[in-house]
Amino acid sequence: MAQIAGRSAAGGEELTLASAWQAISGDGFTDDLLAWPPDVFALTNVLLDRSEAFRFALAPPAGAQWPPAGADDWSAAVVDAGREWSAWVEDPRGSLPSMVAEEWAIALKHADLPLADLAAGHDWRACQALLSLHAMADEACAGLGSATERAEGPGARYRARAREVLATTGSLARIAPRRVRVLPKVRTPPSGRTAFSRYASVRGAGPEASWHKTPSRHLGTDPRAEHVNLLLLPWPLRIRASDFRAVEGSVQRLERDPFGFFEFAPAERLDLDLVDRVLTAALEEVDDVDVVVLPEAAIDETEIEDLEAVLRRHGVTCLTAGIRQRSPGPCQLPRNGVHIGVDPRLRKGAGPPDGPHREWFHIRQNKHHRWSLDENQIYQYHLAGALHPQVQWLEAMDVPPRSLQFVSLGEEITIASLVCQDLAETDEIADVIRAVGPTVVFAV
Repeated sequence: MAQIAGRSAAGGEELTLASAWQAISGDGFTDDLLAWPPDVFALTNVLLDRSEAFRFALAPPAGAQWPPAGADDWSAAVVDAGREWSAWVEDPRGSLPSMVAEEWAIALKHADLPLADLAAGHDWRACQALLSLHAMADEACAGLGSATERAEGPGARYRARAREVLATTGSLARIAPRRVRVLPKVRTPPSGRTAFSRYASVRGAGPEASWHKTPSRHLGTDPRAEHVNLLLLPWPLRIRASDFRAVEGSVQRLERDPFGFFEFAPAERLDLDLVDRVLTAALEEVDDVDVVVLPEAAIDETEIEDLEAVLRRHGVTCLTAGIRQRSPGPCQLPRNGVHIGVDPRLRKGAGPPDGPHREWFHIRQNKHHRWSLDENQIYQYHLAGALHPQVQWLEAMDVPPRSLQFVSLGEEITIASLVCQDLAETDEIADVIRAVGPTVVFAV
């Protein structure tokens, strides 16, 4: 929604804290939000970000102080309040933590405060309340996406319920994800733009985000379980110009700026015997190979099952591979994307299957941006024999709605996998990646 602080997009009545929240979330500024800390996190994040009042945590208005004056140990008090809030969600028959209740009463009292006044820091007590509530709600979000030192103690049922909400809706909040989405934050960057939260992040309307939790692998006493070995497999080993083909009848606008569609369809299938030999050689150098990664469009989707069977024999627990799809039907374009496969055994060095066969967990990350080949690239890659250099060639692929798949392996590792163009383009996908801070990003 294109608005400036204090005024609606249409230039109508002045926005207040309550009306700004209503416009963005579709929900009211009411006590009901307290029953779910991620909702309060969303509210405070939206208002502080919209008004740019976050800046007052670094540079308070003249005469003001942050953290609040008189707070002996404000940080410790915020942590304690967040933990108590998590426990209160499970049993609201008790009292809401006093610090949460006090700051919420101040915020609710200022619900009709013009957003412009918050932006200017005219009412410091309202700013203080929102900043404090944001910090406490963030602490109450600890452990909702991954294990942290804050995830212990009371609130286990609340955290389990939040993870279920995340898996079901793609957001920790109860607000419609198409309006506001609250995602776990895996880690906070040590440098760059200042971060005002440690455990959660807020995104507005944009790409859908899905969070996939695979079964946890217990570390036990095996020191090998504390590290992960990745094997990067280049395939195909040789790319020929004949692997690129113009889609018949796709060239348009021949008289001016012609463009057409091409497909990348190498005739050579994945050499599974070579994969087997490479893994055998790798295991002579290291104890285990945990993850195998193949580049964009490396394999046809029909080859996945046979590839995973080879990986399972060698104890590989995770596959990230660029896959290409055949056209599903007449006048339908195929999809390009990343296949993520996880062996349900999740045990390092397991060797051949030692029990009943179980299917791998499969997750698909679609590609959102077509590869475009212009004249310079066609000559650079020696493709002029297959694609006319005077035509702008676009990858023949379906462009699905944007989505981002996060995969949590165990309790400590969160992975995002993309095809390179989707990370290189100026796109909100990169903003979501930065907001969440996954442990690993594969850009095949």
